[in-house]
Amino acid sequence: MTEILVPPLGESVSSATVARWLKKAGEAVAADEPLVELETDKVTVEVNAPSAGVIEAIAADEGAEVGPGAVLGTIGAGSGAAPKPAAPAAAPTPAPAAKAEPQAQPPQAAPGPVARPGELPNGPAATKLMAEAGVTAEQIGAGSGKDGRVTKGDVLAFLAKPAAAPAAPAAKGPARALEQGEERVKMTRLRQTIARRLKEAQNTAAMLTTFNEVDMGAVMALRTEYKDVFEKRHNVKLGFMSFFVKACIAALKEFPAVNAEIEGDEIIYKNFVHMGIAVGGPSGLVVPVLKNADQLGFAQIEKAIGDFGKRARDGALKLEELTGGSFTITNGGIYGSLMSTPILNPPQSGILGMHKIQERPMVVGGKIEIRPMMYIALSYDHRIVDGKEAVSFLVRVKENIEDPRRLMLDI
Repeated sequence: MTEILVPPLGESVSSATVARWLKKAGEAVAADEPLVELETDKVTVEVNAPSAGVIEAIAADEGAEVGPGAVLGTIGAGSGAAPKPAAPAAAPTPAPAAKAEPQAQPPQAAPGPVARPGELPNGPAATKLMAEAGVTAEQIGAGSGKDGRVTKGDVLAFLAKPAAAPAAPAAKGPARALEQGEERVKMTRLRQTIARRLKEAQNTAAMLTTFNEVDMGAVMALRTEYKDVFEKRHNVKLGFMSFFVKACIAALKEFPAVNAEIEGDEIIYKNFVHMGIAVGGPSGLVVPVLKNADQLGFAQIEKAIGDFGKRARDGALKLEELTGGSFTITNGGIYGSLMSTPILNPPQSGILGMHKIQERPMVVGGKIEIRPMMYIALSYDHRIVDGKEAVSFLVRVKENIEDPRRLMLDI
């Protein structure tokens, strides 16, 4: 018998939700064949069969929350067999499902909160933890497990709230009746995380945004002149994003507070630039990180960004590629946005927003000319970045884009 285990989930990811089983108990599987999809706070992870055989049992149903190393099920020898019946609760040896946390099977009787008639039981780990902490499922509210069951993670999150939080009314009123044409769909784990982190950024950081506008004429002319030879030599198209990455790197070196983060009462300065590039995926916005971007050339940056975009659409980004960023660039212009205020990606202290290029009448040398202009925005944490630094940073980005020769000469 071979156990199907939850793989390591990456930095800062402590649990995942069983999103979908691709195989059923009793089905034959080949080695490395995808068995189950796990949804984390960041990406969807496929778990492959560790060996060939037959799925004997599924220990974690869809919707269950599991941690790294937890048992999802077992594979036995053979080429096909009927699924084995589930072991009774009073069996002397623990079933494999007992290693998964929380379990999809009903917990055994234990002191503490129990389900009322008509309610689904919560996981045994959650029940035990609630009993020890002296809290009830009603205080915690709807859980993140299957059918709203409270998981161990829900209890820990509830206990981690400020002391005043439990005193607040926790009772959740009945859901309103849907009108004709409405449907209720549970938020995905990724969407819940996006919502929580964005609200966390607003509540935690002293977030401000400063704006400027950039004449894109010089970059567009340079790109037009060299795009063919660039693509022929490097096998990748020359886009605008590499210019902005390079421009931000130069500005971050001059204003290191924008590349730093706050931890407690200390500031952590970074002697590198791990550039986050916001890209749209099927489940929402994700931010893969271009590690050591300050050591990469234009072609390397363009190739990496193109690869990120493709794999984000395919849902193939790796967990380790979504962590560790020190600064982020987001381009709402590809969707037609003319101006916006990007929200920080904690614990980062700065994020640059690019926007749509639009021709506008501008005064150049005392004459009105039609120029390709772009609004740019820098949202920053005022706790660590002063207004003067933020404005100067954005001006430096503007200067680097309007005269890209500065990037080549490192001035």
